[in-house]
This record gives sequence, C-alpha cells and structure tokens, in this order.
Amino acid sequence: MTMNTICIVDDDKIYQLTTKRLLERINATKNILVFSDGEEAYEYITEKIREEDALPDVIFLDINMPCMNAWEFLDAYNEIKPRLAKKIIIYIISSSISDTDIQRAKEIEHVKDYCVKPVSIDKYVEILKTA
Repeated sequence: MTMNTICIVDDDKIYQLTTKRLLERINATKNILVFSDGEEAYEYITEKIREEDALPDVIFLDINMPCMNAWEFLDAYNEIKPRLAKKIIIYIISSSISDTDIQRAKEIEHVKDYCVKPVSIDKYVEILKTA
C-alpha cells in the first residue's frame, strides 16, 4: 500500500495538516507534497514532468481553491498528461455535495473517484489499496 509520493492540493490548512498526519499514521507514503492551489501543483508537476520519482503517484485534489481551481488544474493537466514520466491517479476530495460537481468529475477520464469531506482513515486506506 505504500506509495512513493502523495500530493495534497487544498487551500484549507487544517485539511492539509490532518490529512498529512493521517497518511503518515497509516504509513501510506515516504513523501507528501502539499500545495495550496492548483497552480502551485501544476507548476511543480511541469517542472518534474520527466522525473518519475519526483512525480506523485496519487493526487488528492480539492475543487474550490484560489488561483487555479480543480477544473482549471484538470484542464491544464490534460495538456501535459501525455508527456508525464508516469501515470498519476487523481481523486477529487471536496466538501461539495453538488450533483453537478460529482457528475463533472465522473466525466473526466483521469479522475478516479470523487470523495466528500471528511474522508475517514478507512476510506484513505481503501483508496490507496486500489490506487
């Protein structure tokens, strides 16, 4: 179940901290990247586009963020995806229970699932087992 790198993209500092601690507690990864918006995450990924070990295995992506929200990030990600050194699995983790958001996420091929916050420790374990 241990991933090389997990990426948290969320502007909520409390969510960042609690998720990071939870992932550490379940020994999910050696490396956790944390970004406060999609633009920061996108810039990191484009800088490391050919460095397989530096790229995340999984991204937990919030929808509503400043600078670049999830939808904008996913549009930009789609453009660089063919050039990535490895496949990255993306989960949308959001407090939004909007059917529109959930349906939109399901229509994006590189989004594996949509999870509503708060996400339990058991759900993270399940996600990482199937990732």
